[in-house]
Amino acid sequence: MNTTTLYRPVNQAELDLIKASGWNAFPPRLPEQPIFYPVMNFQYAEDISKKWNVDAYGIGYIVKWEMDSAYLSRFNVENVGGSHHNELWVPAEELEEFNSKIIGKIELIAEYK
Repeated sequence: MNTTTLYRPVNQAELDLIKASGWNAFPPRLPEQPIFYPVMNFQYAEDISKKWNVDAYGIGYIVKWEMDSAYLSRFNVENVGGSHHNELWVPAEELEEFNSKIIGKIELIAEYK
């Protein structure tokens, strides 16, 4: 099986919910959030965490996890700016199934203040 590493910049509240899941799942999206968007590379996750999350929340984290590449191929990869600003767009209503496909645990890999 080929796997893909995904990244997500998160704030403290989202990190606490991931931790509460046993590092197995992302929390459901809020009604005004129709898309769950993990990012495709560490550099982009770091940009978001440092430039936005630290400013907005005083702290930013990055988590990473592995998923089956064949499963991920069903979702669109969207470029939302610079050459490395690639996100995987997962409809919010598919997040529960998406979570069930995570291989291993979600790992905390960076913290910025």
